Amino acid sequence: MLAPTLCHDPRVGDGRDARYGRSEPAPGAARRSRLAAARLYLIVEAEPGGRPATELVEPALAGGVDVIQLREKERSDAVIVDAALSIRELCASYGALAILNDRPELALESDCDGVHLGQGDASVDEARAVLGGDALIGVSTHTADQVAAARASSADYIGVGPVHATPTKPDAQPVGTALVRHAALHAAKPFFAIGGIDVGNVGAVVAAGAEGVAVVRAIRDAADPRAATEALRAAVAGGARTGAAL
Repeated sequence: MLAPTLCHDPRVGDGRDARYGRSEPAPGAARRSRLAAARLYLIVEAEPGGRPATELVEPALAGGVDVIQLREKERSDAVIVDAALSIRELCASYGALAILNDRPELALESDCDGVHLGQGDASVDEARAVLGGDALIGVSTHTADQVAAARASSADYIGVGPVHATPTKPDAQPVGTALVRHAALHAAKPFFAIGGIDVGNVGAVVAAGAEGVAVVRAIRDAADPRAATEALRAAVAGGARTGAAL
């Protein structure tokens, strides 16, 4: 798997050379370092609202998104790969991570930083066999038992939710902040709370123990995606300060 181009990002103390020279960390180490520092994760379709994904991704990255996941269930493999390549290129220029949902083989083809798996998708071991040890693998969890299974696996991070009801997952039962609190105590690896999170409720989610949050509509549907991202990132930081004071 080819290494992604990583350029200087003001959110990261030292920029990484695109060539990963001898003095640079291995791609897997660089990716995991960025993952550990990530706080804001955006999930997009190939054409959100009928526009190219890059028209949403670029202002979101400029506003402070750390991870972009392309989640596309309806389009052809060619469309998914084309969108993933464009997203990966933009993410690389901002020092962010590019993740593809569900499809390890397409993540490899598009040189994404990793793949995100749902409970009904390929297993972590199957994805790892395709992508190798340098790739990031995330797993969605909805129960304490699933959090425990993800912790025991070689997954690099966990999605926890849905915290609130959300039209992007209409059949999913909301877990509230209880599972967030459980994950904060037991996940033992980076996790992102997800599901109906916006600038108005993110403070409570972060105060429950989430260091990172994943969103769709809070940025995708905003009139000004960059401003919405900046506001959400500030709210995440504010929630973290509030939680620390409790």
